[in-house]
Amino acid sequence: MENLISLVNKIQRACTALGDHGDESALPTLWDSLPAIAVVGGQSSGKSSVLESIVGKDFLPRGSGIVTRRPLVLQLHRVEENREWGEFMHLPRKKFTDFAAVRKEIADETDRETGRSSKSISTVPIHLSIYSPNVVNLTLIDLPGLTKVAIDGQPESIVMDIETMVRSYIEKPNCIILAISPANQDLATSDAIKISREVDPKGERTFGVLTKVDLMDKGTDAVDILEGKSYKLQFPWVGVVNRSQADINKNVDMIIARRKEREFWSSSPEYKHMANRMGSEFLAKMMSKHLETVIKSRIPGLQSLINKTIVELESELSRLGKPVATDAGGKLYMIMEICRGFDQIFKEHLDGVRPGGDKIYSVFDNQLPAALKRLQFDKQLSMENVRKLITEADGYQPHLIAPEQGYRRLIESCLGSIRGPAEAAVDAVHAILKELVHKAINETSELRQYPTLRVEVSNAASDSLERMRDESKRATLQLVDMECGYLTVDFFRKLPQDVEKGGNPTHSIFDRYNDSYLRRIGTTVLSYVNLVCATLRNSIPKSIVYCQVRDAKRSLLDVFFTELGGKEAKALGRMLDEDPAIMQRRTNIAKRLELYRTAQSDIDSIAWAK
Repeated sequence: MENLISLVNKIQRACTALGDHGDESALPTLWDSLPAIAVVGGQSSGKSSVLESIVGKDFLPRGSGIVTRRPLVLQLHRVEENREWGEFMHLPRKKFTDFAAVRKEIADETDRETGRSSKSISTVPIHLSIYSPNVVNLTLIDLPGLTKVAIDGQPESIVMDIETMVRSYIEKPNCIILAISPANQDLATSDAIKISREVDPKGERTFGVLTKVDLMDKGTDAVDILEGKSYKLQFPWVGVVNRSQADINKNVDMIIARRKEREFWSSSPEYKHMANRMGSEFLAKMMSKHLETVIKSRIPGLQSLINKTIVELESELSRLGKPVATDAGGKLYMIMEICRGFDQIFKEHLDGVRPGGDKIYSVFDNQLPAALKRLQFDKQLSMENVRKLITEADGYQPHLIAPEQGYRRLIESCLGSIRGPAEAAVDAVHAILKELVHKAINETSELRQYPTLRVEVSNAASDSLERMRDESKRATLQLVDMECGYLTVDFFRKLPQDVEKGGNPTHSIFDRYNDSYLRRIGTTVLSYVNLVCATLRNSIPKSIVYCQVRDAKRSLLDVFFTELGGKEAKALGRMLDEDPAIMQRRTNIAKRLELYRTAQSDIDSIAWAK
């Protein structure tokens, strides 16, 4: 079974590589939920020496003033190999076997971020992994030392900037605080204890480390502090004895320094009763064991967070859509699938699955009948117009029985006015179909993803609807023209005749142009026109549905599909011109999702093995 701390280290490295420290999606981050140990202390409190004692190597920059100007995330990995090396996250695949080079790279990387001549700080962490058979699995975050005043060359805000940075780490409930305090100073003035108490008043996350015990004034000791009598914490205090400046200058080996430290604790009369729980080696083992215990206790919460985040990431990835294919065939297939999705949504609007299609029926049931009803035939059937058309139709020879040509001219004149409502019905349905196309485009999520394809589909659909409207208008007006071109004979055969049964005409040829006779003709024509209107009220919708609605459902994008088949990969690619920001976000989300799934699998395996 993989060591818990090693597993967390691996997850943390993956989080760092992905920048999984919170982003615009506002999703919870795995990094913030993983336990970590932050090393806190004032300047010259011995923080660097403690870390080097734990690692057993000289690898941290030294000097006066603020040396640590960026957080250092230090991950220790115990390996079986009999060799030691370091790796930086910003220099992948490069192994540092010379720890003097590690020290130089830390300094150089700090300068790259903050500037070589600057003494300012940066919140951007440096990530360093050390692999050695002489370390325990542990993750430590070395933070800049707390200070009380700004020195020459430092901004006035440096004191508050460092405190704000330190707080940003130790305020997190998953952060374990390693508070470093020098024994040769009054504990009441300890910067580490002061800030730790503010964020962890009950001391539930704080470990006290007392440095420079060997430098205390003669006649004084740190027994009360180390036994928790001066300042009590939930966990026992640990004292460490670091190398002296003289030892550092002489490059005294860490192995020798650790032996000297053990000898100090075991040989000092004041401390020998607690020697077994003092020293940097004990501190490292204790922190490693505690970190593992904390990780175990956090496993259920981590699993819950990971499972929830995976669902959110999958939903976000689905919303962003599929990535663009690289080959021409893949691009063509992708465009076709998107268009089919749009086409299906458009059909659902027409068929009532989605709203909008009912407006077409409203045109047939309300607009067209109302428009036909509003037609005024008074002008065509006025006494003067009837007389004018009848006499003109008779020419030089008056009609004998019925003015057939006059009837025809009057009917044609009236029926011609029906063309207006017929065209208006076609245009109204065309407008509704365009509106439904617009709705379907907006509801097709993939088309929002590709602006150029969206425009192409919109233009292609509009062109098709224009062609269908023109064909529908032609066919619909033909229905009106057909009624004009051939009258229904049976209607006229059923009308009363001018000659009574018995044989003699009721009027002379000259009486047939009087008002009563002309009024009768107008009434007859109006009855026939109303009959035709009733017929067209039913046939016009059929023509419109056949030529516009049915064809829109069956072949709205047929021409577009035909044109697509002749396009090359480059032209297809231009249609799939996705916003680069969306492409980058999809890539980031996919990587995060892979990270969380891997973490889910690893943590589940640990949980099941417990």
